[in-house]
Parts: sequence; C-alpha cells; structure tokens
Amino acid sequence: MLATRQSLTAFLQRSTRANASLSQNLFLSTKVQVEHGRGQWKTYGDIQNFQENKFQVQTFNKISPVGLGKFPADKYDVRTGGSEAANAHAILLRSHKLKEEEVPHTVRAIARCGAGTNNVPVARMTELGIPVFNTPGANANAVKELVLCGMFLGSRRIVDGINHMKDLGSQGLARERVEKDKAMFGGRELSGKTLAVIGLGHIGASTAKDAAALGMDVVGYDPGLSVTSALKLPRSIQLADSIVSAVKQADYISINIPYIKGEGGTHGIIGKDVISNFKADAVLLNFARGELVDSEAMKVHLDECNGRYVSDFPDDLLWDHKNSLILPHLGASTEEAEDAAASMAAETIKNFLEKGTIVNSVNFPETSLPDR
Repeated sequence: MLATRQSLTAFLQRSTRANASLSQNLFLSTKVQVEHGRGQWKTYGDIQNFQENKFQVQTFNKISPVGLGKFPADKYDVRTGGSEAANAHAILLRSHKLKEEEVPHTVRAIARCGAGTNNVPVARMTELGIPVFNTPGANANAVKELVLCGMFLGSRRIVDGINHMKDLGSQGLARERVEKDKAMFGGRELSGKTLAVIGLGHIGASTAKDAAALGMDVVGYDPGLSVTSALKLPRSIQLADSIVSAVKQADYISINIPYIKGEGGTHGIIGKDVISNFKADAVLLNFARGELVDSEAMKVHLDECNGRYVSDFPDDLLWDHKNSLILPHLGASTEEAEDAAASMAAETIKNFLEKGTIVNSVNFPETSLPDR
C-alpha cells in the first residue's frame, strides 16, 4: 500500500509540472487581448475630477432643468454646458449627433430625450454592450396637438390669408379690401371628413381619438398595433390592411411611423405607389420624419391636383410650393414635452445605473432585476 501511495504521489507531481509547463507554453504562444471592444487597453476616466460614490452624467444640448432635477445631488455629478466629463457613466442628449469618440470608456448607458434615436450610433453601442434608451410617448401630446393644427392649416389657406393681410396693412388697404379678398382663402371643415392614420402608436392613437371627437371618420393602419395602443383607439375606427387601402378615401392622411434606413425600412414609404391613390384634394400631414415621403412624387401630386402637404421637416424641393406648408420641426417644442422627455430619460438612467433595470431600450431586451 505504501509503495502504491508513493507511486501515486510521484505521478501527480510529474503531472502537475507537465500541466504547468503546458499552460505556460500555451500562454506564451497565445495572443491575449484585454479590451473593451475599442482597441488597446486605455486608462479610463480622469482621476483629477473623479467624485467618489457618485455617478457622473454627461449632457449634450440644453436639457430641461426639471429632468436634471431627478438626479439627486448626493448621488449624481451632472455635467452640463460642455463641461469636462471624462468619468461619465451615462449620456443624456436630445438632437446632438453623437459620435463614438464622444463616448467615454466609462459610459454604461445613453438616453435620448425623445422617441427617435437616429442621431445615436445604436449598432456600435450594441457591440460595446451599452444600452440606448428613448422616451416613447413623452412628447406625444405636443406632437398630436401640432398634427391637429396641421389639419386646420391644410383645410383653409390661413397662412396665405395672414400674409395677404400683412401686405394690405403695409399699403394701408386692409379695411378697404378685407371683405372683397377673403373669398381668395376659402376652405372646408373637418367634421364629417375622413382621416387616415398610418401608425397607431402613442401619437397616432391619440390623434385618432381626438379626430373622432371632432366628428371625423377615422381609418387606421398599423401592422404592429400593440394592445396598449389599441385600447386608446376610438371605437368607431376602421382598421385597414394596407397603407394604400387606408388612404384611398381619406381627406387627410397623418403619418406616425418611425424612420428606418436600409432594405425593408421606411425610407420613402409614402411614394408614388401610395400617393397615386390619394384623393385630388387630400392633405398629407408629416410630423414623423421628412425622409418617409418621396418629395418628387409628392410634388407631382401637388402640381397636378389641389392637395396640400404639411410637414414639420425641411424639404429642399417643396419648401416654396404654393400647396405646401413647411414648419421648423416644432412637434415636441413645448415646455411640457421637454420636461416630460427629460424626466423620463433621467428616471430610465437612474433605474439602470442603480438597479440594472432596462426599460425603453432600443437595442436591449427589457430586464428587471431583484433588489440587491
């Protein structure tokens, strides 16, 4: 038995030395990379400006003070106005076009105060394991109200009438000509007309509900209609099975869908094949994204028919067309919307940094961790 134990001990010793030598050779022959997905290992953060026991948040654009107030000062170091933020754990922004080199290696999350995230390199952030958050629904009421405003503007030549009165006023002819010239700016009422809503998310569902309250008939199309949005729709709404079938009999068409680039995306989704099915006097309302509409096809329609195009985005082709109204991206430009979006973004960042909760992320699944 003793001999057996001695033999076993010697075997184990030889085996251990052999494994150690093998491991060392493997280590020396294998290239080991220690990185964060962005090349060589670097020094993270700035020790001179590091504040112990605090999360640092870097902001781009002017973020609502109401939203920033959601970060308690004893836990968060919020850097605004271009202040140095080399230790940032999170980034909060609005319309700033974020570049990868502006994202410190310490960043764990990015939140945009708004629904769209096309100004953030989402694909690259996904590769780096950084969730990108948005604030769906925070500006829905503001945009919805502007859509309704757009319907009124498209129903009567209100802007043309205002400009005409300014011209007459400058000549001292306003009182003399007002009754005679008002016939130049006639229009129609919304009640009894049909509105087609393309996209029935937060904004679309809210628009449909208020349009029905104005006495309009509403047709909707959304292949990805959620239960939550469906519960907000007016009972009288008719659901179409395609964009074309939705717009065929519509007097007004409101686009409320996201802009998605690439094959199978939504670029130019309102193109010739859709616009050719518009009624001659249909009003197209675009408060979603300018790139959704094919401007060339829209111009042909406006040239040949008596329709209108009301858009909240710049358009190099239609900006001065007599039948188009181009607004300077005012959809979410209200105090209330900016406060709501910033507050939602701040709460989202807090929940992720403090608890690991992921909600309203465009590149990571929803996650809720138990309290630690």
